[in-house]
Amino acid sequence: MSIAEAGEFGLISRITARLGSSPSSLLGPGDDAAVVASPDGRTVASTDVLVEGRHFRRDWCSATDVGHRAAAANLADIAAMGARPTALLVALCVPKDLDVTWAEDLAGGLSAEAALVGASVVGGDMSSSPTLTIAVTALGDLGGRAPVLRSGAQPGDVVALAGRTGYGAAGYTVLSRGFRTPKVLVEAYRRPAVPYDAGPAAAALGATSMIDISDGLLQDLAHVATASVVGIDLHRDAFEVPDQMRDAASALGVDPYVWLLAGGDDHALAATFPPGVELPEPWRVIGAVHEGTGVTVDRKPWQGGMGWDHFR
Repeated sequence: MSIAEAGEFGLISRITARLGSSPSSLLGPGDDAAVVASPDGRTVASTDVLVEGRHFRRDWCSATDVGHRAAAANLADIAAMGARPTALLVALCVPKDLDVTWAEDLAGGLSAEAALVGASVVGGDMSSSPTLTIAVTALGDLGGRAPVLRSGAQPGDVVALAGRTGYGAAGYTVLSRGFRTPKVLVEAYRRPAVPYDAGPAAAALGATSMIDISDGLLQDLAHVATASVVGIDLHRDAFEVPDQMRDAASALGVDPYVWLLAGGDDHALAATFPPGVELPEPWRVIGAVHEGTGVTVDRKPWQGGMGWDHFR
């Protein structure tokens, strides 16, 4: 059945049937607006948009995969502020001839990823469009803490990473070359493994700045360096190249450090901490903050590209 055959309200019914609920959702889909609990009294909000052909391809990813990717991109931004995600709002623009089961499976992926952090999809909107587009807004609660900004890094701080980098970019390269293995890389591109709990944990540990690594570690840390008016130096030997990534890079003629340092889509979290803070897993030190500007690797400019740019 196509979406045109199901009709707008038939599609809404099918999608809402796939959505779960969460304690923070006081009123979910069905009214003009949702009601979401905000115990802290402040709400953290972030929006991302995914466009078919630019951010995903249906021949590379299932609808469920796309749902996970769309939710993860937004939920990671909330975690990067030191907050816990509470709810998602989703706007869906779809071609009329799209199979209705694709939209249902998308909703399933969105709901499943949100459930990982105790959140839920509480509402949204939809329209017909020649280009399949998914816009997601995430909401979060700070739990009484101050938000962790990009502008707080200080010379002498350590730079730490939670989560992995390079896997999503490697998976993208593998798929773009027409392959489907190694599976660990391809699946990392399809469904990011985001260290959501590390965000609030970093805030509690006194992180001075934090950011979601969506466009590449070097590029995103450059935002921190600019906002904080500092320099950041990364240690190349802090990044171990996994065997399957090394083998794929060799086969495809790619420097694996380009994936690790400039690749996006993994949604790891990078943060700066005062010296002497004992960092628990999954945080690991990868560099240091110093007086200066920009981001370097072993105190030298990086020549392998910085990361993703939507308009290039």
